[in-house]
Amino acid sequence: MFAIASYTVDPPTALAPMAGITDKPFRQLARQFGAGYAVSEMLNSDPALRQTKKSLHRSDFSGEEGIRAVQIAGSDPQKMAEAARYNAEQSAQIIDINMGCPVKKVCNVLAGSALLQNEKLVGEILRAVVAAAGVPVTLKTRLGFCESNKNILAIAKTAEQAGIAAIAVHGRTREQMYKGDASYGLIARVKQEISIPVWANGDITSPQKAADVLRQTGADGVMIGRAAQGRPWLFAEIRHFLRHGTPPAPMPFQTAAAVMLRHLEAIYAFYGSHAGMRIARKHIGWYAAPLAGGEAFRKYANTLDCAAAQYDATAAFLENLARETPHWPNEN
Repeated sequence: MFAIASYTVDPPTALAPMAGITDKPFRQLARQFGAGYAVSEMLNSDPALRQTKKSLHRSDFSGEEGIRAVQIAGSDPQKMAEAARYNAEQSAQIIDINMGCPVKKVCNVLAGSALLQNEKLVGEILRAVVAAAGVPVTLKTRLGFCESNKNILAIAKTAEQAGIAAIAVHGRTREQMYKGDASYGLIARVKQEISIPVWANGDITSPQKAADVLRQTGADGVMIGRAAQGRPWLFAEIRHFLRHGTPPAPMPFQTAAAVMLRHLEAIYAFYGSHAGMRIARKHIGWYAAPLAGGEAFRKYANTLDCAAAQYDATAAFLENLARETPHWPNEN
């Protein structure tokens, strides 16, 4: 347990912001399994994009419990400041700044992790957003832009001086994308040299790994992204291990199957049946990945163009496996 400004985070686990993934249905599911914190998909700081269907879905927090943390992305200090102010007025309780996204379409406009190449601009953005937001501001970032310039220590100190309330560090550079293994040594250095809370992020795929990373880094919490895809109960498993020091009981297959089907229903309800059916495909792929016949089912499910057919096929696939699979298998 720790605090970001006046907000208590308990347990010290977070669902990392992931564009196209950490929508309201997924955030709610992660919280139900014990995530102490969840950050929205990133919102572009361009005011012209605020009323698009994508932005409206990404900024929908109606009926959602927990701390409302909204991530914004951009490279212009004044637009970022305006976006922070606007989202705070729309009910965001914490504003998170994206300086970690490695994808080309974000970096090509000098946003996300591309900003790490320009420490002066980083400082300008951080100070502008903190001054304008009126709520606590946090930062999500990486070790640096490239292997030859891992400047996270300078970025972290600039963030603290600018008034950032907490920082999340992914243990890779932008150059690495998601390849290789995350490195935690520099995250430990960041924790030693600044006084604000630090999230450790990257390759946290099991309860044991979460506990190990917390020991290695001294971080206040762990932030989990890809490992939670198709496995939202990972947060409950980590919470159990941190509290008791023992591995959790294996996830009963039928319990996990019910979670998967409930997730599909939530997606359909949130986006509508047609868009929801298309968005659900990637989640079906993630859930099915460790299952016997999962890859073949993923391909089949991708051919279905009706939400009801997709749901019924998934339910039938799971029911067939339940006869001989007592526990949900774990790839990690």
